[in-house]
Amino acid sequence: MGVKDCGGHKGGGGSGCECHRRKLYRKRCGFLLAVVLLALFVILVVYLVLRPHKPQFYLQDLAVLCLNVTPPASAYLFTTMQATVAARNPNDRVGVYYDSADVYAQYKGVPITVPTRLPVAYQGHRDQSVWSPYLRSIDNVMLSPELAVALAQDETAGYVLIDIRVDDWVRWKVGTWISGHYHLRANCPALIRVNEGKGSYGATTGGGTDYFRFQQAAACNVDV
Repeated sequence: MGVKDCGGHKGGGGSGCECHRRKLYRKRCGFLLAVVLLALFVILVVYLVLRPHKPQFYLQDLAVLCLNVTPPASAYLFTTMQATVAARNPNDRVGVYYDSADVYAQYKGVPITVPTRLPVAYQGHRDQSVWSPYLRSIDNVMLSPELAVALAQDETAGYVLIDIRVDDWVRWKVGTWISGHYHLRANCPALIRVNEGKGSYGATTGGGTDYFRFQQAAACNVDV
């Protein structure tokens, strides 16, 4: 009679070997599962203990060199500006990798410059970085007729609200351990005064020195 015996006796060799292989396979699977669960538990404990805080971003300056749109003749926007953005790592034990940060300008939720890629950077504990990228439309930005009219009206009225956006993928570093990527988004509102608030109704029109003035440095809204 064919009785499967896993007791290790020499009789019925085929069935015994098969049963032994199954027990060994189950032990290996159980060991690997225990190792994975232990690793996840350690990562969870480290995260809860260190609890990394998201980086802090600040818009220190925005120099608008050109901002020109002439509806209804054209809805193309021509602009060049230089943003000075500072980022600070508030963590005592966690470093931050900035792997692919793009900076661009928006008006009423619509991009008005093409993205400018920042260099890859690493911030140690409580470290700070400052970037000053140029942002340009490069003849690639065409606004809708309604948005072009709204921007021209704001410029004429003397004040334009622009958002400087940072879109990045960051990683956390704790000791030798480095996390996967997390999507970071920063929004930095910038109020621009045009011709000392007089807009195109003032004595000076068409640009020139101090025609566009950034009002006040401010903290950015950051989401990770």
